[in-house]
Amino acid sequence: MTPLMIATDVDGTLLDNDENVTARTRSAVRAAVDAGVRFVLATGRPPRWVGPVVDQLGFAPMAVCANGAVIYDPSTDRIVSARTLSTDVLAMLAEIATRTIPGAGLAVERVGSSAHDAATPQFVSSPGYEHAWLNPDNTEVSIEDLLSAPAVKLLVRKAGARSADMAEVLAQHIGTEGDITYSTNNGLIEIMPLGISKATGIEELARPLGVDAADIVTFGDMPNDVPMLGWAGLGVAMGNAHPDALAAADEVTGTNAEDGVARVLERWWR
Repeated sequence: MTPLMIATDVDGTLLDNDENVTARTRSAVRAAVDAGVRFVLATGRPPRWVGPVVDQLGFAPMAVCANGAVIYDPSTDRIVSARTLSTDVLAMLAEIATRTIPGAGLAVERVGSSAHDAATPQFVSSPGYEHAWLNPDNTEVSIEDLLSAPAVKLLVRKAGARSADMAEVLAQHIGTEGDITYSTNNGLIEIMPLGISKATGIEELARPLGVDAADIVTFGDMPNDVPMLGWAGLGVAMGNAHPDALAAADEVTGTNAEDGVARVLERWWR
């Protein structure tokens, strides 16, 4: 097939280990876009972390953010849609998480009308929350404040733990309240609104364009990429991918440090 749409994860996939889009990958992406193919970012990142990727690409594609919960248009800095966990569901999930994973910290991602909506504190955490990433931008609040507004995802963090182990524990207690996923094995779980994934986010963009899943190629490396890898006509796992992503994919390309995305796109566009 010649794809009509490309959807790619960002960290560990489109970006190399220095968080750069290499010249080869940028060239392959631009060749596809110049040929009329739709290009979509599909990431666990919130909208406020999309800007540096757009700057490196040199154009502003639509972005499926927060593992599918948010559709963001960086060309206009507009949140197009957001799927949220209600305050009741957040309270239930928080109780389960703190009870079954003692010592875990909690945080939530919220969105406003734009990537940096000053009226909406976007990443708020419980006191003492230990960020899983460098350059944390969280605001510490009380648990009551944390759970006081709908959120696009709940984060459960325990430093020194393995995300896979945490997911296994939580899966025994969380059913219809939300969907469990993770994008790093560094002790961080992300709980999404039930039925929401990168696949549903991409489908939300593809449907109005008349593009079917069979005409889409997706790239990913972690468990939060599994739904889109299995859903697309061609799901491609990176050579550095988690075993769950490898199992879900139709094929495996080079690692993110070896221009794995470009290697596949260059079959059709150079």
